[in-house]
This record gives sequence, C-alpha cells and structure tokens, in this order.
Amino acid sequence: MLRAMAPRSDLDATAPAYDPAAEVVDLCRDLIRFDTSNYGDADGPGERKAAEHVATLLDEVGISTEVVEGYDGRTNLVARWGGDGTRDDALLVHGHLDVVPAAAEDWQVHPFSGEVQDGYVWGRGAVDMKDFDAMLLSSVRARARAGAVPSRPMVLCFTADEEAGGHKGAQVLVEQHRDLFEGCTEAVGEVGGFSTTVRGRRVYLIEAAEKGMAWMRLTARGRAGHGSMINDENAVTRLAAAVARVGAYEWPVRLTPTMEVCLAAVGELAGVQATPENAPALIEEFGSAARMLGAVIRNVANPTQLDAGYKVNVIPTEATAHMDGRFLPGYEDEFFATLAELLGEGVELDFVSHQQPWESPYEGDTVRAMHRSLLAEDPDALVAPYLMSAGTDAKHFRQLGVQSYGFAPLRLPADLDFTALFHGVDERVPVDALQFGARVLDRFLGDV
Repeated sequence: MLRAMAPRSDLDATAPAYDPAAEVVDLCRDLIRFDTSNYGDADGPGERKAAEHVATLLDEVGISTEVVEGYDGRTNLVARWGGDGTRDDALLVHGHLDVVPAAAEDWQVHPFSGEVQDGYVWGRGAVDMKDFDAMLLSSVRARARAGAVPSRPMVLCFTADEEAGGHKGAQVLVEQHRDLFEGCTEAVGEVGGFSTTVRGRRVYLIEAAEKGMAWMRLTARGRAGHGSMINDENAVTRLAAAVARVGAYEWPVRLTPTMEVCLAAVGELAGVQATPENAPALIEEFGSAARMLGAVIRNVANPTQLDAGYKVNVIPTEATAHMDGRFLPGYEDEFFATLAELLGEGVELDFVSHQQPWESPYEGDTVRAMHRSLLAEDPDALVAPYLMSAGTDAKHFRQLGVQSYGFAPLRLPADLDFTALFHGVDERVPVDALQFGARVLDRFLGDV
C-alpha cells in the first residue's frame, strides 16, 4: 500500500497545447440551471433535460452517446471515448446529474441560478456534483477538439438517482446494461481529490474506500388503548426507548487500512504516531473537514424520522422510525450485532436500502497518476487516501469487478467549510477551484 505522497521537484508541469479549463465555469453554471431535484420518490423533474444537454455537448465534438432510462424521466447517459488500440483496460469515469432539493427562500441566491458571485459559482449541485461533470466535459471537449484523445479507452457515464441510492440509475445500468461497461477495470467518481489544510499544509484526500449504507425502518407494535389508562404495551414508548439507546450509543474507534495511511500522514505533520487512541485528536487536525472524517473511524447510526399515532388520546398499535446507518468495511457484523442489542426485543428492522462498503488497494498506476496530476498543479501539497462517510454510485459499479476511487479535484481555501456545503444552504464552489480541477483531471485522463 502506498504512503501519502510528499512534494516532489521532478514532476512534469508542462501545460497542454489546449485549455482544459476554458469552458468549465460556463458548463457548471449551465448544468446547475437544470433543476434535477431528487426527492427520493416519484416526485421531481428527473434528469432527462440535463442528460440531453450533456449528449448535445458530447455530440458537438464527435462523441456519440447512449441514453438509458431506468424509469420515466430518470435518465442515464453513457459514452465510449478514447483508446488507441494498445489497451483493453477501460476506465469508467462517472458523475451523477441529480441533486438534493433546495428551498430558495433559505438561500442568498436562487439555488438554480448558477450565479457567479464573490469568486464562487453558486447553486445546488455546485459541489455535489455538477462541478465534476463540468470538469469532465470541459476536458473531454478540449481534448476531442485538439485531437488529444487518451490512449486508454474510457467509458463516460452520467447517472440518475444517485441522491436516493442509485436504484433508478447506476443500479439499473449495472443490472440491465452491463455490456456498456465491457472492459472496465477501474472507476473514478466523486468526493475525492479535494484539499484540506492541516498545520498550514494542503493535503489532497483521494477516496479509496466507502462505508456501507443501511437505511432502515424500525417498527414497534403494542396494544392500542385510551390515552388516559395504564398501558405497559405502548408501541411509542418501546420505539422511543430503542431509538434513544441507538442515538446515544458511542461507537468504538475502528481503523481500516485506508484511514491508517491517512492518519499516518497527518501524524507526521503533527509529530506523533497515529494510533486508535489518538485517532480522534488527529481527525481534529483537519479543521472543518473533521465533521465528515470523524465519521469514518467508527460505525454510525442516526435516527432521522419518527411516526406514530393519529390522536392525542389514542395509544396506537404501531410506531415507526427511520434510521441512517453507515458501517465500515470489515465491520458489518459488529455493526448489526450491536444494533440488535441496542434495539432490544419487540422492534422489527427492515431495509429501505442496504449497500455494501468497499475498499480499494491504494496502489498501482491509476493511483500514481492521480498523485502526479495533483502535484503537477500544486507541487508543495501532500496527497493521501481517505474513507468516505456517505455513499456514491461506486457501490453499484463495484459489482462490475472494478476498483473504485473518488477523484473530483479541487484546491480549496483554508477557511472554506467545504463539507458543510454538501446538501447545505448556499452551496457553492470557487471559480479558481473549478479551473484547477479541470486542469488536474485533464492531466489525469492523459496520464492514466
């Protein structure tokens, strides 16, 4: 397994003859203006208009696409590009087109305006993940026009429904259209390659692992009755006690191989050796990013919804709750065994979505290409792997047998609370970070 990569002086920083970032800001703004809100059910505008827009952009530079609709309006787009005939190990590069909803009244600017203000592109999807879609399109279009097609064949994939688990997007592609990904051995997607600042040094974090996902429905049943009488079989009481136990539980620290490498790099900057005991303190070195990284050294289960009853003086027969559980690679059995103890008797559990964790080896040519592309643009930085706390389409694409990584490069200001922007109000991405990301991604596509 590779260590975090320190700065080097022998990197090729030669700029290409074309400008891979020429269109990236405008492309990002245009994509944001398509409202592709995903409400997690049948509501919402879907991704079709955005997918048709992407198809047009690729067609303009001679790249043909295939449209796959998992359900009405839930549109996925796939294209094959690149390759000089010397390689058959295709690279899958994927980004999703849907976004979580946004309430316009909460924002400083309209969330679907794509407005440029104070050096940022504002709007829902600016960091999750129309920024990456724009970086990819800007690089691909520039390369296609310049005739600088990568030697490695690539599958470009723009998916639907990632924000609701990918069941109408990547899952449909993997289960019903596996032929579109023939030859793919590795995949690159979202939430990696962004910078955080530790003790004055920029550290770029590449996603090399991802927690498993257990979206769960909990149900407690009891004896209905009048609210004025004693009832020792109250479903609401039983469920509330179980939810409170889970919510208050402090899960133990568990370090996966990816986080051992990540924390070792931070430990070197802090002058200490990383251990499970000091892992929480080392996580705090990441500043605002600790909000996300603090969740990747332990399992997590958060109650998110409660529902019971229909009248104040009626004890209901049934009470339900929803819970978002995320478990580390290698610790699924421990997670569910602990959860069963905490819930106790009389509470049933079923899944809304249950997806496995994954962890890719942090080694090989593709990882080295990511390192080189970042350090060519930011030679004084460090690069390290990390484990992602949430879920991405990589969970589905891993079923193709590919090794997956998150690599949507952004050089961010040290004082920007980046992780708070995911699904947050006033989501925005720095203009210069977009341009940096397009250049880095372009280097990567030409090097990998």
